[in-house]
Amino acid sequence: MTAPASPGHSGQDPHQERRVSLSEILRDLSDLSHETEDFGTLIGRFGRRAFGALLFLFAAPNLLPLPPGSSTFLGAPVLLFAPQLALGIRSPWMPAALRRRRLEMTALRGAFLKLIPQVEAVEHISRARLTFLFGPLGDRLIGAACSILALVLLLPLPLGNLLPAAAISLFALALIQRDGVLALAGYGVTLVSLGVLALAAGVIHRLFVAAVSGF
Repeated sequence: MTAPASPGHSGQDPHQERRVSLSEILRDLSDLSHETEDFGTLIGRFGRRAFGALLFLFAAPNLLPLPPGSSTFLGAPVLLFAPQLALGIRSPWMPAALRRRRLEMTALRGAFLKLIPQVEAVEHISRARLTFLFGPLGDRLIGAACSILALVLLLPLPLGNLLPAAAISLFALALIQRDGVLALAGYGVTLVSLGVLALAAGVIHRLFVAAVSGF
C-alpha cells in the first residue's frame, strides 16, 4: 500500500498544496530534526511553487548580516534556477549529483527563523491580484529579471547584495502568492538596484581614470 504524499510534495492534491504556506515550510525546515536535506527532497517540498520558493530560499538570507562570501554561495543557486524560469521550464532542473547533494540546514536555520515573521506578515496581507503579470510571458520576464539580479548578487560589492536580494525575494513571493503588486514592487526595486549599480560603476571608472592619469 502506498503511503500518502506528505505536504509540499508534488504528488499531492493541488488544493492541499496551497494550504501549506511558505512560512510553514520554512518553520519546518528550521526544526532541529532537519540537520541536512538533499536538494531533490527540498524541491519536492514546494511542489508547483518550487521556482518561487527556491528563489526566496537563496535570495532572502542575503538581506540579513552574513559572513563575507555568503552572497556568492547563496547567489549561485539563484543563477541556476532563474534562467530556467526565464526559458519557460515548468519545474526546476539540476544535475543528478547536485540533486543528491545534502544542504546543511543548520547554516540557514538562523536566517529562516528571522525571516519567518516577515514572510507571515506578507502572507497575511497578500492575495492573488493583477494576475495578468504572470503566466507564460510574465513568469519568463520575472525569470529574466532575477537572472540579471543574480549576476549582480555575485559581484563583490560592499552592501551591493541588499537591493538585488530584496528584488528577487519580492519576485519569489509574487510567484508563490500570484500577487501582481509584489511583482510590480520587484520590478521597481530591480530598476533602483540597476541604477545604483550603474552609478557605482561610473564612480569606479572615474576613480580609475583619475588614478591612471596621475601617473
